[in-house]
This record gives sequence, C-alpha cells and structure tokens, in this order.
Amino acid sequence: MRIAVMLLTRIPVGNIADPAPTLAESCWAYPAVGIPVGLAAWLVFEGATSLGSSPGVAALSAIGIAALVTGGLHHDGLADFADGVFGGRDPAHRLDIMRDSRVGVYGVLALVLVVAFMAQAIADLDAAAPISIAFVLTATASRFAMLAALIWIPPARDDGLGRSTSSSNRRHLWPGAFVCAAISIAIGPPAIPALLSMAAVAALLCLLAQRSIGGQTGDVLGALQLTTETAGWVCLSTVL
Repeated sequence: MRIAVMLLTRIPVGNIADPAPTLAESCWAYPAVGIPVGLAAWLVFEGATSLGSSPGVAALSAIGIAALVTGGLHHDGLADFADGVFGGRDPAHRLDIMRDSRVGVYGVLALVLVVAFMAQAIADLDAAAPISIAFVLTATASRFAMLAALIWIPPARDDGLGRSTSSSNRRHLWPGAFVCAAISIAIGPPAIPALLSMAAVAALLCLLAQRSIGGQTGDVLGALQLTTETAGWVCLSTVL
C-alpha cells in the first residue's frame, strides 16, 4: 500500500525497509489510493463552496488540489499519450513522441477538454447529490481501470513504468473491486451507469492503445485514469 501511495501521489508515507515490495506487487492497492485523493478534492470543494465560491470555482479548486496531491502524474500521461497517438506515424514513432517531455497541440487540447468537462460536470451536480461519495467513487474506479489495464494489456515497451508495474495475478483485482462495490452501494443506483460509462471509456482507450502502440505504458495508464474519471463525473452529473 505504501509503495502504491509513493508512486501515485506525493503523500509522505515514510521510508520502507529493504527488501521493499516491487511495483508489480503493489498494483493491487491502486484503487485504494483514490480514497485520500478523492477526499482531499471533496474537502477543498466543500471549503470553497462554504466560502461562497461559485460551483465552477469550487470544482476547479477540487481538480487543482487533486492534481497537486498526485503531482500531475496522470495529466502528464494524458498529454503524452494524446501527442503520441494522434501525432505519430507508426508505433515506434508514437512511442518516441510519448517519451518526449515537450507537450504538443494534441496534449494541450486533451488536458483542456478533460479539465473543462470534469469541472462542468462537478459544478452541474445537484446540491442534494452525495458529492463526497462521488469524489471517492470516481477516484477509486478510475484507478481500478489502471489496475485492470496492467493485468489484461501487455506492455508496449521492454522498459518503463508500464513494464515494471505489470502483473499477471488476477487476484490483484479483488481488493479494488470490493472497494469500488462498497462505494457504489453508498451512492445507490446512479453508480451503475457511472461505472458502465467508465468501463466503456477504459475499453475504448485500451483498444486505441493496443492498435496504436501495441499495448500499455505509464502514459496510457495516466490517460486511463483521467478519461475514465471524467466519464464518471459526466455520467453522475446527468443522472443525479
């Protein structure tokens, strides 16, 4: 769990004595990492709202604190993925672009659209909606999508984060599935279409990655997290 928190956030968890678990051994905990990230975003949203901020400002504040807690890790992945997939001419060229630290037009557009859709969806939620649980559900389920990709999609490279975190142990899915199911029960029936929409977006993005670069990478995982989280918010804003 601590390795997962170290990798996916900037939350301090202290030093880990040798022999430390491998990244692949820690991937089961990715969905649980969404709990503190989601709670932090919700607290900022509630704080901004209580101070009189508009729903839009409160939503952007929540998105901002989530990016700070994660160090912008997933945003960086989404930008690199968009630049590579839509700007490259073949799998090798796309992977080279994804490794380039510079951000291109496709990456900027992807970030702007994701933040805009997510902020608008959060702001549109009814005041009576269980927004605290919604923050946690979208944060955990989107990281469950990352875990599923690590298990079911082969790495596109022989090195990198996608390779070092890959796992063939399907038992790693059970803790995250339990966490997501428990949170979904707390929301009620609206959680079902939200999870289905997140699953559909995850499947489409994984298919795109498989056809474009031959598998998953760390950038693909970051793109998965943000796009599925956005899909969950858009769906919840519609049904709640």
